[in-house]
Amino acid sequence: MPIRQPACCVSLSLCLLVGGAGLTAGAVHAQTAAASTWRETATAEEQALDAAAFQPVEAALATQYPDVQSAVVVLRGRVVYRFYRDGEPERLRDTQSASKSALSALLGTALAQGRIGSVDQRVVDLVPEWAPLNPDPRAATITLRHLLTLTAGFALDGGPRTRAGTAAPLPVREAWARPLAADPGQVFAYDNSVTPLLVAVLEKATGMPLADYAQQQLVAPLGLAAPRYQGSIVHLRTLDMAKLGQLYLQRGQWNGQTLVPEAFADASIQVQHAGGPPVGLPYGYLWWVVPGKAARPTFMASGFGGQFIWVYPPLDLVVATTSTVSPESGQRGQALQLIRNPVFAAAQRRVAGEPR
Repeated sequence: MPIRQPACCVSLSLCLLVGGAGLTAGAVHAQTAAASTWRETATAEEQALDAAAFQPVEAALATQYPDVQSAVVVLRGRVVYRFYRDGEPERLRDTQSASKSALSALLGTALAQGRIGSVDQRVVDLVPEWAPLNPDPRAATITLRHLLTLTAGFALDGGPRTRAGTAAPLPVREAWARPLAADPGQVFAYDNSVTPLLVAVLEKATGMPLADYAQQQLVAPLGLAAPRYQGSIVHLRTLDMAKLGQLYLQRGQWNGQTLVPEAFADASIQVQHAGGPPVGLPYGYLWWVVPGKAARPTFMASGFGGQFIWVYPPLDLVVATTSTVSPESGQRGQALQLIRNPVFAAAQRRVAGEPR
């Protein structure tokens, strides 16, 4: 049976921009995210306030959003709501392309350690054995920044899975050998074959497998359950997806320790390119960015079918969801509707209920 734990299609870009547009940090007395301390427990008073604020979310999940399989809501660094339709909070869940945002964090760490010179370092300088694979001279100018922003310029096949962002990634050498359709840095293309390229760059730079480096730099410091890796996709607990969002909300800081360099974390969730399909939003470094007037924009990791890490800095709000992985689930968009309507409203109520 489902577990609910308080306290202890319209275009995606339009949906993200609707709701809470007039909310300001001052209006809700939001705390500074960097000062938040992660907390999964609650006092009896907090539990009662959480339950009252999120009761409409309970009802909505029961009746309106059957595609949503799990959700974790974090407000000001504290877990205020959890839902698991299958009753399994420890289950590792398929994050689909939300995995890309976790990879971004590891690349930022490698940069801070000097294992990679800069985001503007040429990829063929990092992996020289790729240089002879692609005869197009433009391939030699592709930088890490181009891969992080999905603007490398490789030609894609234009099929329905490519347009939907669900095409299977190619083997690394084949991915690098593809012809270029555009100059690097010019055209955004949602290219899933960039993920294994970035993994290969990271493994070459660090001298260790992705899983081992992730264990050292993210899994252990964040207290994540051991992930499961399936090709280019990582399986995580929903709670751990929320931790990743909280890490970026806190500009790479966790319990007084810098896990991701602040400058890289900030740049990751700022607009680096205008972006495009399948989400239809601007793009940072493997994070989608919602344009707006706030000093720190709303940003998110998005995976096919309704896997989200959604972060709204004015409220210090992080929401992680997983959904049934299917084209139908993706078309219905129930996870995003849940976030932008009952969950967002519940978070506002909960903040308004805090003692002044």
